[in-house]
Amino acid sequence: MCGRYTLISGMVILQNRFGFSPDQGNIEPRYNLAPGQEVPVVIRKDGNLLCMMKWGLVPSWTKEPSIGYKMINARGETLLQKPSFRKSFCNRRCLILADSFYEWKRGGTKDNKFPIRFFLPNFEPFAFAGLWDTWKKPDGKLLYSCTIVTTKANALISPIHDRMPVILQPENEKLWLGPNLKDMASLTTLLKPYPKNFLRAYRVSSIVNSAKNDSPECIKPLVKSQTN
Repeated sequence: MCGRYTLISGMVILQNRFGFSPDQGNIEPRYNLAPGQEVPVVIRKDGNLLCMMKWGLVPSWTKEPSIGYKMINARGETLLQKPSFRKSFCNRRCLILADSFYEWKRGGTKDNKFPIRFFLPNFEPFAFAGLWDTWKKPDGKLLYSCTIVTTKANALISPIHDRMPVILQPENEKLWLGPNLKDMASLTTLLKPYPKNFLRAYRVSSIVNSAKNDSPECIKPLVKSQTN
């Protein structure tokens, strides 16, 4: 599962990394992105297009948009089996931009958990494999929403959680975005755990527990970074 993440990389870095046009708006640094919020997403439409979507997929056919809060993640192993995700997997894939994510490790007691921040070396930005959809509001306007695809956890994360978000290798991002690609088998091979040796982690403050907190304090290390 992925329930919180960050995107604090500068706009120029993101433009160069993901190939969207400089005139597509601005992205403010976010230290504690949470479900239900607007998040930066890249889709393929006459080139790479940056847009904002609500985190929590609302399928086009649903009657109640609140379902999105139950659809923040999509299991990569069952995308073709779930009606909520099947069409998006086939036709509406996206890159959800990030530069770290949080998971919670259980402490000495059942109710004691503390957040861990996971990131790439040098804190470089990356893309979660994402799906998106549109839902027509009663006023006729469209709600754009997205979900993060997950897979089994790698050896670094598995002691904390059995799932992790799919982080796409840069060379696979174009394939994932390809709007005309219908070879689902090829896409499914991309939905694998990110290599343990290319992730770093450290403990952060419990202020991350509240989505109301969105400041540099969220990513401040409480212990020395670990590189195992």
